[in-house]
Amino acid sequence: MNEVCAGNKGPKIKSDCHVTFQKTQSGGISIRLKSKVAAMFGEQIENITRATLQKLGVEHAELTIEDTGALDWMIAARVEAAVKQAGDIQEEFWPEFKTYSQYSTSRDRDRLSRLYLPGNNPKMMLNAGIHYPHGVILDLEDAVAPAKKHEARFMVRNALRSVNFYGAERMVRINQGDMGIEDLAYVVPHNVHLILVPKVEDPNYLRRLDEEVKRIQAYHKIDNPIYYMPIIESALGVERAFEIASACENTVALAIGLEDYTADIGVKRTNTAEESLYARMRLVNAAKAAGIQPIDSVFSDVGDMQALFENVRKSKQLGFEGMGCIHPRQIKVIHQGFAPEPAELEKSMKIVDAAQKAEAQGLGVVSIGTKMIDPPVVKRHTKQIDRAIRMGVLEENWQELLND
Repeated sequence: MNEVCAGNKGPKIKSDCHVTFQKTQSGGISIRLKSKVAAMFGEQIENITRATLQKLGVEHAELTIEDTGALDWMIAARVEAAVKQAGDIQEEFWPEFKTYSQYSTSRDRDRLSRLYLPGNNPKMMLNAGIHYPHGVILDLEDAVAPAKKHEARFMVRNALRSVNFYGAERMVRINQGDMGIEDLAYVVPHNVHLILVPKVEDPNYLRRLDEEVKRIQAYHKIDNPIYYMPIIESALGVERAFEIASACENTVALAIGLEDYTADIGVKRTNTAEESLYARMRLVNAAKAAGIQPIDSVFSDVGDMQALFENVRKSKQLGFEGMGCIHPRQIKVIHQGFAPEPAELEKSMKIVDAAQKAEAQGLGVVSIGTKMIDPPVVKRHTKQIDRAIRMGVLEENWQELLND
């Protein structure tokens, strides 16, 4: 049988391994290890390799493992990916599901920042959580070369079970079309919180995806909801934004991808984004009408923090409630940009305080001076107060301080 390979190797590769696998007719399992840490961890690497092969039912094979500091779950993913290229094997090897990976999410949680992590690059996954993005995205789509998509599925699956993301919402961006539906089997059973669905143009695709997610959940007896964030990336998607936003009950956010959108309409993307103003406003309006969060595109210039901050402020002014990140240094700037400014926070405190006092007095009408305040306005300012408290911008006892 011909050799098959999985993984990455080269002088710049760290925290990964490359596996060459060849099934044989006899001779048991032969492992050749190339690693600078073989003296200390060679036995451990061999043990996880043999455990993976045993679970997959492989009794005779020759393997070469070129290790550059891979952890057990990475080695297992690479070995399994290689084995399954060599033959149709239905068994799976799931690493231990760490307790720190078993937390839940909520429908209305903050999604101001979400950090993209290539699904076939384990090094970038390891410390993503310590930057405290609101969400981490294990990406199976654009960040993974076509030839690597098969093995990226095993890496993402094992990362969901093994990596500590420090409370960030656990997201996966699946591939487009039928490949995206196939991706679901690798992520749904492993406490994925939210699935990003790229290049959505047809609401029926979301309904099909939702049916498959529910089928897998029922099979694995999973009760926790899995949420969706469709990404609008074309002119047709923009025109169908509300249909897409309202297609599924578990859709909690609607994002726009400006690189593909601007390419689709034949214009150059700029930092000031005038060329996409219509699309962004259309998306915000559709999301708000559907009662979900509108999420802006990534800002691609990772070196210009001032331009990023200005972009975030414009995004907030348009009504967006978050945006994507392609570098950890963008997270703090995005959070600062979306944080309430002092003047608007002061206004929110006065409105919410007046509303709560009116409710305590049994009054059905809220007013500040001669201006009447409608319930939707109170709700919006209450949401801003709650977010300011979560972000540490406002003390929980703000009303006591306000009325002193």
